[in-house]
Amino acid sequence: MADQVSIMCEQLVKAVHVMMDAETGQIYRLEALKFCEEFKETSSFCVPCGLRLADKAQPAVVRHFGLQILEHVIKFRWNTMQQQEKVQLKECAMQLLSTGTLAILEEESHIKDVLSRITMEALTSHGEAQTELVMLILLRLAEDVITFQTLPNQRRRDIQQTLTLNMESIVSFMMAILHVNVEDYRKLVSGARAHCRVAGATLNTLAGYIDWVSLVHITTGNCHLLEMLCLLLSEPELQLEAAECLLIAISRKGKLEDRKPFMLLFDDVAIHYILSAAQSADGLAICETSVVDRRYIFLKRLCQVLCALGGQLCSLVGSDVEVKVPANLSKYTEAFLAFTTHSSQFLKSSTLPTWGALFRHETLSKDAVLLLRWPSNTSDTGFPSRNDNPSCRYSYSLFYLLDVFHNACSCLTAFRAQQGEVLRIACRIVPLEAFQIAAEWLQYQIASPIDTGIQPKTVEGLCSLLSPSVVQWDAMTVFMECVVTQIFKNVEEERLPIDQSMELLQAVLNYNTKDPAHLVLCAHQCAPRSRAVKNVRRHACSSIIKICRDYPQYILVSLKSCSQATATLTHMEKCSLMEALVLISNQFKDFAKQKAFLDELMASVVADWTSDEMRQVLCDPAVFLSFVGADQVVNEQSRDADKAGHNRGRVSLGFCLYAMLGVVKRARWPADLEEAKAGGFVMGYTAAGAPIYRNPYTAQFLVLLPNLLALIRTNNSLFMPENMARLSESFSRAHEVMDSDKNVVLGLSQHILDIHDSPVTRTNLERMQGFFSTLYDNCFHVLGNAGLALQQEFYTIESLSEEIAGSAFLSLDNVPDHRLRPMIHILICFI
Repeated sequence: MADQVSIMCEQLVKAVHVMMDAETGQIYRLEALKFCEEFKETSSFCVPCGLRLADKAQPAVVRHFGLQILEHVIKFRWNTMQQQEKVQLKECAMQLLSTGTLAILEEESHIKDVLSRITMEALTSHGEAQTELVMLILLRLAEDVITFQTLPNQRRRDIQQTLTLNMESIVSFMMAILHVNVEDYRKLVSGARAHCRVAGATLNTLAGYIDWVSLVHITTGNCHLLEMLCLLLSEPELQLEAAECLLIAISRKGKLEDRKPFMLLFDDVAIHYILSAAQSADGLAICETSVVDRRYIFLKRLCQVLCALGGQLCSLVGSDVEVKVPANLSKYTEAFLAFTTHSSQFLKSSTLPTWGALFRHETLSKDAVLLLRWPSNTSDTGFPSRNDNPSCRYSYSLFYLLDVFHNACSCLTAFRAQQGEVLRIACRIVPLEAFQIAAEWLQYQIASPIDTGIQPKTVEGLCSLLSPSVVQWDAMTVFMECVVTQIFKNVEEERLPIDQSMELLQAVLNYNTKDPAHLVLCAHQCAPRSRAVKNVRRHACSSIIKICRDYPQYILVSLKSCSQATATLTHMEKCSLMEALVLISNQFKDFAKQKAFLDELMASVVADWTSDEMRQVLCDPAVFLSFVGADQVVNEQSRDADKAGHNRGRVSLGFCLYAMLGVVKRARWPADLEEAKAGGFVMGYTAAGAPIYRNPYTAQFLVLLPNLLALIRTNNSLFMPENMARLSESFSRAHEVMDSDKNVVLGLSQHILDIHDSPVTRTNLERMQGFFSTLYDNCFHVLGNAGLALQQEFYTIESLSEEIAGSAFLSLDNVPDHRLRPMIHILICFI
């Protein structure tokens, strides 16, 4: 038999070398693999061959295979073995543990790993190497039984039951090993690494048990295990493993009374070590050129520990188990704040859900400690493509692959949205205090000089979106918006800081800068305007309208001076200003006064829109196409194109459709019935007693309506074959879907950093496509809003149904589907 074993071992060694040789052909490798697998499944020499191959005199790959043979026998052939064979295999396995390995720092990890799988008894008295193997044995046992469930079901259940019955002694044993080796590691200089290795293996083993054993084994002895893990957070070589164990433990669910002992982590000793580890977070993972992976992973785990601890706090405080707010809550929030203000955007964003939960908690949200700790850092920093902030290195470590590199911007955007939500919750609790912080921040920004930073792509002396000043202004505006929306919702009117708000608004309006990145409304930027300039002007228009819509009673502004739009404003900006003025005029609460104001405001629009020239253009498709230049062959430098562009502005973007749309959307009667009656807005009552209101814009709209319907009729007629043939070669695709709209549908938006300072340059075809698309949409928006705004005065117009049928529903067979969308939307509004 000895000869047979020797011959078989030689064949197995050759097969292993064939499999591991990089130059072996695929056919020979597969044959060697098949031979080895068949041997493990069928041979009666598995145990003697496995033991001989596992001898430490053999090469590592051969030893590994020998141990795999023994593992396979124990897992899948144990129940069919004779008792004498089981005893022999167990004794041999113990011998391997005792004398079959090299020193702990010399032995290969994969050898220790596979050796740990073939035995289940402790040999810690034989030295550090054996102690480490015992820990690996216990870990592999937990993995085979609980995590991966690789054993046959009946055997797995038997082992799990035995483990559960003996869990108290197993956990105590691991804690004792951990304590001894940590103490020896701290005392010794030479030989300390061996004790550190054992301690690390013990922590990894604990991690395999903590997530499924009964909570009583984790919290026994006043949470002595968790306290020990907190102490190890200060040990650089063991802190990661300790944090992972701590995270698994604190993340456990279960009955509240079983989790109540977790509150002991808020005691002086445990919270002190947690706070110390958190306060060293900023800069801990950064070396001169990159992020140190192990340290950064530790920071992530510690941050998750604090988040999980906050979750337990929210669950236990105020519950039936009667847990009070811990005395050391300030130390917890201080530790948590270290991650909220950390340079890593990942760590910052990880804390936000917990902050939100704390602020929403009925009891904890009343604690001033939380609210005073919340930071106001909402700035976008740390782009992975840059190196102007400590957070850049963290971002690069997260987005280092080229195919996910541009996801950084979307993550920063999501982070800001999360932070904004938490800010709004905090501001809802203490709105006046938050407003004071925002006011001081705004005053500081106004007083601070502009810092352009190093921006080679920008015009000299001007900022880009990444300039330090712009980043700070941007962050401040986000914070201010969160504050303002909450203060008007959660503070009584008599307590509102109206005077201070007006001072701040005046300070913003008086803020003098020609840098387009900083403006509220840039009135001096000459064409061609960059995308950044056009975007900021659009945002300014939207902001003015929003302020006038939400807080018109607090806007002290001269209507006459504002209505005198300067030549530097675009048609859209003039109409936005008109829209804002209409919102303010709603506060007149006097029908005659508001009607007179609207008549004056819209006088030039009415005159232009109802002129004989405009009526001829709007009623005849051929004249219309010539007027807007769609029948002309032009090049990009053509002066005729500029003239046609002016004409298009008169029709769509000037004092016409945009102005009509703005006024019909905003002109309203008072919401309060008594105020409406006193102001002359009620002209009668329905049979059911409901008031019938009149709109101060109705008379003007009735004058403008015929040409609006004529334009809608002409728009539909443009798709008839004879009118499509009138399009010149330059504009043959003028009615097609714009490329920008296609990109939006496909999700192919342009990267923000690529367009922030590039000029807005569109081809003549793109301008024409945009004109036709906007024109068609706005016609139906005006018509739909008229029904909502004028109500009975609109629906009682004589022959209205015939007029709409003869315009909006004319020639629909020729209208493409993408043009029908706005019309269908308006029909829904009518219904």
